[in-house]
Amino acid sequence: MIRHCVLFKWNDEVDDAKRAAFREGLVELLETHEAVRGFAHGNDAAINAGNHDYAVTVDFDDEAGFVSYRDDGGHQAFIASKVRPILESRAAVQFEY
Repeated sequence: MIRHCVLFKWNDEVDDAKRAAFREGLVELLETHEAVRGFAHGNDAAINAGNHDYAVTVDFDDEAGFVSYRDDGGHQAFIASKVRPILESRAAVQFEY
């Protein structure tokens, strides 16, 4: 299994409507992509100062599944329309488990 973890820090352009559009688009993408085996996501719990604003983990059977998701046109469109306009920074890692 491959787990893909992403942390997002939002820019000053983000508002409640853009956050909602991001979440809705994310769930639709993850629920419909054939390579996704499971996922979890949510806002930072604000327990520690300086954290990123949002986290996503997505599980795939193997590297090929992750790559198919990474390069998928729907995923790329989601990034362009819902992520980049509100993104200050992003961190990601993939690992086997």
